[in-house]
Amino acid sequence: MTDAAGEGPAAGVSAGTTQAAEAAAQRAERWAWVEPTVWTERMLAALEQGVKGGRWYSLMDKVCAERTLRAAWERVQRKAGSAGVDRQSVQAFAARADRYLAELARDLRAGRYRPRPVRRVWIPKPGRAERRPLGIPTVKDRVVQTALKLVLEPIWEATVAEQSYGFRPRRGCKDALRRVQELLRSGATWVVEVDLKSYFDRIPHAGLVGECERRIADGAVLKLLRAYLSQGVMDGPEQWEPDAGTPQGAVISPLLANVYLDPLDQRMAAQGWQMVRYADDLVVLCRTEAEAETALGLLRAWVTAHGLELHPEKTRIVDATQRGGFDFLGYHFERGMRWASKRSVLRFRAALRTHTPRNAGDSLATIVARCNQVTRGWFEYYQHSHRTTFGPLDGWLRMRLRSILRRRHGRRGRGRGLDHQRWPNAYFAAQGLFTMTTAQALARQSR
Repeated sequence: MTDAAGEGPAAGVSAGTTQAAEAAAQRAERWAWVEPTVWTERMLAALEQGVKGGRWYSLMDKVCAERTLRAAWERVQRKAGSAGVDRQSVQAFAARADRYLAELARDLRAGRYRPRPVRRVWIPKPGRAERRPLGIPTVKDRVVQTALKLVLEPIWEATVAEQSYGFRPRRGCKDALRRVQELLRSGATWVVEVDLKSYFDRIPHAGLVGECERRIADGAVLKLLRAYLSQGVMDGPEQWEPDAGTPQGAVISPLLANVYLDPLDQRMAAQGWQMVRYADDLVVLCRTEAEAETALGLLRAWVTAHGLELHPEKTRIVDATQRGGFDFLGYHFERGMRWASKRSVLRFRAALRTHTPRNAGDSLATIVARCNQVTRGWFEYYQHSHRTTFGPLDGWLRMRLRSILRRRHGRRGRGRGLDHQRWPNAYFAAQGLFTMTTAQALARQSR
């Protein structure tokens, strides 16, 4: 009896301790990506168990803590990037980082911190004549935005919908593409292809702040978010304050963009629709045309009610089993197959053209090395394309290389005809040229 009485409680304590340790270990694995200087074990437990009223208080002290700002600065430093309107580079900030971080902490605690306007630059869209705007915040603003993201992101990640794949920890384009492929194979071949017209520029500030207030009750943090939304924009000599949207290029923008669309994700999931969303690119996969029409009607109503707009020409319903198919995240899906979309191929060719002008003066080995960097990266993403994708592109690149060699031998025009005998495919293979056809064959054998 004594043994039983003595062993019972001890065994119970041991079992309870083991379970608690296992739960803590599992929690640590789930949240391994969070910043440990911010999200302690106690906070992570509260994150999973839920906080009173579902809203978080007292977050600003974590944003302005010097350890948080230092962790944020390390991330900004790794990404480097251009200087903002104050012309202070990452290297200049690094030279006096301790001083600047201490100043930021003091200004944030005292409520004196004000973000500077972002510097607008226009960058070309690969393979197209259009350009898109990009806002470059100052280094100091990037540090504070990163600190804010380190504190806020886990709060939404705790309950975010499964349909969202863009700009999220441990998720990416390939996960979204894999899910689309799974749904197509399961028979969900009627696809609502959706384009949110200029989404990042149109997000209503009031609605976005309202979504943030559903989770955040810290007035100082909300004030800081409002300051970023109304942050000025400098485009040359012109300056203005936006009345909608989140600044593209800002560290905090992808998180805020996901925050605003999460209610849509949740509603679609609650009604059983199979939606896959990556930032503002989304598709809904249905089993019948009628289901697709209903899903599109629901989407259109939600989008209109929340101050957004569907692109009239790029939003449509398609039968993926027929010719035409649909594009998503650079891939084209059609009749049970997938391959790189036309736009993706145009961008790829445009990138290679910059390295293969006929008057290129570098050695062939140097040109091949540069082309290999582009081609390897492109293949890494598009390697699951149909096998007929890569042969024409490999041949096109060899043609451009032959054209360079042809010019060096005093001939005009593109590499063709006898040039294939002068410089056969084996010649370029000996030069180390990466060919996607060979790479895909090897990948198939490996699988």
